[in-house]
Amino acid sequence: MINVIGKKWLFLGISGALVLASVVAISAYGFREGIDFRGGTLWQVASPDAALTEASLREFLAEQGMEDAVITRENQNGSFLVRIRAITEEEHQADLAALTLKFGGAEELGFQSIGPSIGAELRRRAFWGIGFVLIGISLFIAFAFRKVSRPIRSWKYGVVTLVTLFHDVVIPAGLFAYLGRFYGVEADTNFIVALLVVMGFSVHDTIVVFDRIRENLLLGREGAGLAEVVNKSINETLARSINTSVTLVLVLVALLLFGPATLTYFVLAILVGVILGTYSSIFVASPLLVIWHAFAAGRSPGRGN
Repeated sequence: MINVIGKKWLFLGISGALVLASVVAISAYGFREGIDFRGGTLWQVASPDAALTEASLREFLAEQGMEDAVITRENQNGSFLVRIRAITEEEHQADLAALTLKFGGAEELGFQSIGPSIGAELRRRAFWGIGFVLIGISLFIAFAFRKVSRPIRSWKYGVVTLVTLFHDVVIPAGLFAYLGRFYGVEADTNFIVALLVVMGFSVHDTIVVFDRIRENLLLGREGAGLAEVVNKSINETLARSINTSVTLVLVLVALLLFGPATLTYFVLAILVGVILGTYSSIFVASPLLVIWHAFAAGRSPGRGN
């Protein structure tokens, strides 16, 4: 049996360091916002003409007055993703005609343009969405565990879940702040969706462990001490949590390596979040319950509590 509770300060220390580093990165660098939030145009083009290369496309865009364009090559079909300022439909048609004229057989595979005002509205809704999800999940957990009030009040499960979700969201966010600052990676609506997916996975994993703790407490095992009950519950669900996570991680790694370039950072955010969600459900959420209970009972939350 793994003594997770006995080493709780080590695991919480690792999490605390990662959270602190992430908060510093977010505060210092902020996010490089995608066109979804700041406004702009995403244009996907391709051509059988070998003359269409990243360099020649950049030169063409500069001729059209778009020197600050960001170009990404799509590995799957050899097309190019171009991120530029927001343009009107008239400008779009003129640029497309010029592209077709310069590169024979050039075709447009996708076009999306978002104005700054729409981007600001999407940003506002994204933040509100994440906030409502966090609060809603916490209230649901507190309600679901209402029948278990001793030795831990049901609302404490909700609060600990909220702290755990913050842990699982802020670390990927910090990673993207770092990647945006040094590698130009953008945080767009896909990133927000990835965070919501991570939150759903994390709370599911946490509920599995909490539910086993609830069952063991209802069976009267709290007489052996809360720390022992929690540790036993973690070990009873450990194999299930790891097996589920490993299966999902393998799928995500395959998508990361062989999937389309447009989904690379979306998959990366989910991959990091899944790993963190598994870690936090085992090594963060339950130890926090034990520590909180020890403080509330007026004891020092040491190795034996």
